[in-house]
Amino acid sequence: MTLVSLHDVSVAYDGHEALQHVNLEIFDRDFLGIIGPNGGGKTTLVKAILGAIPYSGVIQYAPELFRGRERLIGYMPQIAHFDRAFPISVFEVVLSGLQGHHGFRSRYSRQDKLRAMELIAQSGLENVARHPIGEISGGQMQRALLARAIISEPRLLILDEPTNFVDNRFEKELYNTLRELNSHMAIVMVSHDIGTISSVVKQIVCVNRHVHRHHSNILTPEQLRNYDCPIQLITHGTIPHTVLEHHPGDCCSDHE
Repeated sequence: MTLVSLHDVSVAYDGHEALQHVNLEIFDRDFLGIIGPNGGGKTTLVKAILGAIPYSGVIQYAPELFRGRERLIGYMPQIAHFDRAFPISVFEVVLSGLQGHHGFRSRYSRQDKLRAMELIAQSGLENVARHPIGEISGGQMQRALLARAIISEPRLLILDEPTNFVDNRFEKELYNTLRELNSHMAIVMVSHDIGTISSVVKQIVCVNRHVHRHHSNILTPEQLRNYDCPIQLITHGTIPHTVLEHHPGDCCSDHE
């Protein structure tokens, strides 16, 4: 089942086209890794899917992505984009993930609060549940933001660079959690490191203004050279680790 379809979608900022003529489908229980150079349009693609920025073209959402008026898309932003100075506790951050269901002025039910505490406990955050969000560590912040993203039980979960500013332990825990979540929701994850995510995601989407979906979780050096993407390849066991560098060419544009 197709959850989201993008047809000829373009996004421009101040006359500069960040995305050009994008066609992409996100299917139920997809696990997509979004890669590409800095400034290539990865976060812009996410914002377009979320409806957070203007775009041309058409984005269609399946009826299954809605519960009444609520759109069942969970979003975990980059930690650097979250205001640590905002006076809100970890518990309140997690609970705020239900605003799409209740609206900004509605009161949360006892069941809502119990669900938030359940996710906080599962995330190992019980001891900091009432702490201001700005006083916890980067790894704890990411756990809280993930709990907020999934509290509404979305059908699609989108994560933007979820492993930035966290240690290897949290990264491993996160990927284990995402594998479990993928059994009942589609996941789209933006990352700068194809090597790390290639063992986790099912397929890779390369973004550099244009978009190309690869029907595999591993890209060979030959494929990337065909897409004019300079790479640095490091081998770890059977999983090649690939880092895309910034470059002026269009990665993965107009290739099948």
